[in-house]
Amino acid sequence: MISMLRGVNLGPHNRIKMDALRALYKSLGLEEPRTYVQSGNVIFRTNEKDLVKLASKIQKAIEKMFGCCPAVVLRTRGELKKVIAANPFAGRELPSGKILVTFLAGDPAQEAKSALAAFDKYPEEVHLKGRELYTYFPNGAGQSKLPWSQVEKHLGITGTARNWNSVTQLLAIAEELETGRR
Repeated sequence: MISMLRGVNLGPHNRIKMDALRALYKSLGLEEPRTYVQSGNVIFRTNEKDLVKLASKIQKAIEKMFGCCPAVVLRTRGELKKVIAANPFAGRELPSGKILVTFLAGDPAQEAKSALAAFDKYPEEVHLKGRELYTYFPNGAGQSKLPWSQVEKHLGITGTARNWNSVTQLLAIAEELETGRR
């Protein structure tokens, strides 16, 4: 299982040390928690099938322990494999550092896909597939003029973004954990 926290360690607020986060996950009965980078990515094993309940449980525990309440977005290893397979930019030689996947906490608004067409005038390419929004930033995310608050408004649900390198690394760690390799 992969959990991604929104807005953790991006500035002076919502600071969480990864060793403390791993300890928290372990205290919740989640097995072999591993973190990747400092942005709240935790890969672990669990038998819990109700992912909404699990996300809520993790979020409440984080709030209690750390005093912040980031959105918790969960994906199974199988779901993450499908996210990678569905990459709309596959087959094009694009720098992976300019591709971002926003993992939505739930299903986007029904009209989201058609509403995103309003952003066609920007150089960024935006593709909504299921609960993921794939974005290519030809000039880099730091140079983007894409109005993210408007994008989120059209989606109708919160999410958390990871660059393509992080997405593939999260899957690699989840697969290592699944097969028992370190």
